[in-house]
Amino acid sequence: MKVRKFAVADASFERSPGQDAEIFAGNVIDQRDGGPITIGFGRYAPNQSLEEKLAVDDVMLVLEGKLSVTSEYGTVTAGPGEIVHMPKGQQVTIRSHEQGAVTAYVTYPHWQEAG
Repeated sequence: MKVRKFAVADASFERSPGQDAEIFAGNVIDQRDGGPITIGFGRYAPNQSLEEKLAVDDVMLVLEGKLSVTSEYGTVTAGPGEIVHMPKGQQVTIRSHEQGAVTAYVTYPHWQEAG
């Protein structure tokens, strides 16, 4: 694989699988590229919520807006420039605030194969 860079505009967003919320994911690197991780961008409309048990380790960097992630260990809130790590196996609720959010994410292994 060669060195590459990506912007939000490079992502083709689709509704987050199994969810009805206005939450969209757009992979820019995934299993089709031959590497071990998935890299992409997320887009959350205002005041949306997603609940799931994580099938992968997930690292999320907030680029715009604000998100709160709740697990059995409490709630963390992250804004622009902050990173949230969500370990595999955790039951989480990810909630966007009134301004919505844009994120970048990295998962290991590929979330589309682990679901």
